[in-house]
Amino acid sequence: MFSTEYYCLVASLREWTLDSDTKSFDVREILDEILDELTANDTKAVKLLYAYYDCENVIALRNNRNRHNNLGNLTAEELKDVLENRNYSLLPTNVAAVVKLYNEADDEERDEDVVLDDSFEHAIFEAYYKDLAASKVRFLKRWGEFDRTLRNIAAAVAAREAGRVIRDVTVGGGEIVAQLAHSSAVDFGLRGELQYIDAVISAITDETNIVEKERKIDAVRWAEAEDIAINDYFDIDYILSYLVKVNIVARWTLLSPEVGREMLNKLIASLDASAIVEKQAKQ
Repeated sequence: MFSTEYYCLVASLREWTLDSDTKSFDVREILDEILDELTANDTKAVKLLYAYYDCENVIALRNNRNRHNNLGNLTAEELKDVLENRNYSLLPTNVAAVVKLYNEADDEERDEDVVLDDSFEHAIFEAYYKDLAASKVRFLKRWGEFDRTLRNIAAAVAAREAGRVIRDVTVGGGEIVAQLAHSSAVDFGLRGELQYIDAVISAITDETNIVEKERKIDAVRWAEAEDIAINDYFDIDYILSYLVKVNIVARWTLLSPEVGREMLNKLIASLDASAIVEKQAKQ
């Protein structure tokens, strides 16, 4: 199956980024312009990437927290439609199933056989990563596996330092989750399996500055996004890699303008279309 090549779109990414500064870096505007150029299937891939923020927003709404991340696909009104009118079609398949299950468990006349052995937050994110794993888009499958593992490692390190049960804070299953739960090694016995394990553990345990700690972890995310799409130049995998980095820049424009500018400059430097074409020709 051949993927669509977005030559003009990729060439224009640098222009969009250059037009922004850290005070007016509008991810929503960049995202909407990109979506206008994509095929229907590739649009679904991008929306699945951003469904992570829908999960965060559903959690906030269920907990009656007045917080809404505009990077999600769904508006606040659409999220209410999901929870109040049970319009689950707006969500990815596995995420929708979890929301439906917990909604039914909340009903006064619920089936007494419905037993929920996990928190809603854990369940919805586990479902989200299942949706990524089921995707036919290579970047989404690999990014989902990486992102879940990274977050699990960070949660496991923090839990171990606080004396909490690690299995209570990790999402999903598999060998890595099992090692996080049972290994007493500093690196959970994962150094030979995950090249970024030391960087993540060091950021969490050695860094007392919260901003610097987050910057180091996001540097790991940035590097992984580039690595997954290292041999992609004009297809949906490249676009998704770019959007992951855009999301990181946007986050840091709010947390730290200085770091945001640093990351924006790094993003701009990676978008030289002529260099991309030259690199592709050498493959």
